[in-house]
Amino acid sequence: MKRYAILYVATFVVMLPLDLLFLGTIAKGFFNAQVGDMLGEVRLAPAILFYFLYIVGILVFVNSAPDATWRSTLLYGALFGFFCYATFELTSLSLLKHWTWPVVMVDISWGTVVTAVAATLGLLLANWVESKL
Repeated sequence: MKRYAILYVATFVVMLPLDLLFLGTIAKGFFNAQVGDMLGEVRLAPAILFYFLYIVGILVFVNSAPDATWRSTLLYGALFGFFCYATFELTSLSLLKHWTWPVVMVDISWGTVVTAVAATLGLLLANWVESKL
């Protein structure tokens, strides 16, 4: 149980700043240009809930194996991110009038990368912390 708590926190502290940097700075102009008319104020409770649940998903589907390596975590993190973000993006594209293919491609790509990186660095950080305990 201690292992999963360390892994959860380690993955969270990698994922959240990366995603906030991307969404709040790097891609902000792109998303505003593409679907800005659909964007409103960020509702904090659902956003926080997403991160808490998504990190659980990473732990369950990517980092749950006790013998997980950085290579397997990178691969399965990328796949998990790809499928999760593709599910959201393609559903949005099918239902929302102003959703665009460029948004779909950028966000699926980002989800793939950020999940792979967060899962892998989270694993490496957790392993490092555990070695110090």
